[in-house]
Amino acid sequence: MSNTLEGKVVLVTGASSGIGEATALALSAEGARVAVGARRADRLESLARKAPGEVLVLELDVSDQESVRAAVVATVERFGALDVLVNNAGVMLSGPIAGADTTEWTRMVETNLLGSMYAVHAALPHLLERKGTVLQISSTSGRIATAGGGVYAATKFGITAFSEALRQEVTEQGVRVVVIEPGFVATELASHITDPTIKAFAQNMAASMRTLQPEDIANAVVYAVTQPEHVAVNEILIRPTDQAR
Repeated sequence: MSNTLEGKVVLVTGASSGIGEATALALSAEGARVAVGARRADRLESLARKAPGEVLVLELDVSDQESVRAAVVATVERFGALDVLVNNAGVMLSGPIAGADTTEWTRMVETNLLGSMYAVHAALPHLLERKGTVLQISSTSGRIATAGGGVYAATKFGITAFSEALRQEVTEQGVRVVVIEPGFVATELASHITDPTIKAFAQNMAASMRTLQPEDIANAVVYAVTQPEHVAVNEILIRPTDQAR
């Protein structure tokens, strides 16, 4: 029986679609008051209409540190606290290293890695106060790097390293750090790839299996954040049954 999240306040980044949207809705259904942030604020408005509980819509660009700070401030001003940060914002612009458009590298590092670090930095004082939870949506690419995904994997390996250092710093103060590593999920993520060969490969891989749904990951988030306070679920690796690698 999960503990209800009644009275808890959650901030979800990258909430305009996919895992972020499903997670925000699932946490709202558990009784949490949810702040949702993304660059596409219009999409967040429709999420807010679907959510069973109170939702605060925030236009948020995680690669901009001021935007991140403002989102945390707005959340605390509205709801009086912050108990859970779900770092979900991410981009996957896969392609070979030779001949790469390195502006895509910068974008991935700024969004996936620095963005999640900025959010932790801004939220941490509030999370320490409430003995809250940092939940990082990473990837199987945070464990196994593959050709064509070097920089994306580097950002996700970075999240794992940062999260483990963070865990060691804050766990004895009651803040739990959770890393969730999904395999193939049916989301928009692969649609942003500009390299045609890699994009086709990703689409074929997804078509060859029963992919995870965003709700499957949202269920894992709910499980992790509703454990009793003395239980820290630090890592969940979750793949489609059909995904061999």
